[in-house]
Amino acid sequence: MDYGTLRGLVALLIMALFVIIVVWSYSKKRKASFDKVANSIFEEDDLTKQNKQSHLDKDSKQERK
Repeated sequence: MDYGTLRGLVALLIMALFVIIVVWSYSKKRKASFDKVANSIFEEDDLTKQNKQSHLDKDSKQERK
């Protein structure tokens, strides 16, 4: 096996991996999971709500002084 054949096999392997990743990412089975992850940034968790409320409480206490 010479260097040119090895380079060709590596290029073929990389192209096959690329095609596999594209097919996997656009499959209908993964759509729901990807949509959930994509929209998770817009969901507020309880900790964030508590932090916002505590900051609002501190601000209102400071305004009263």
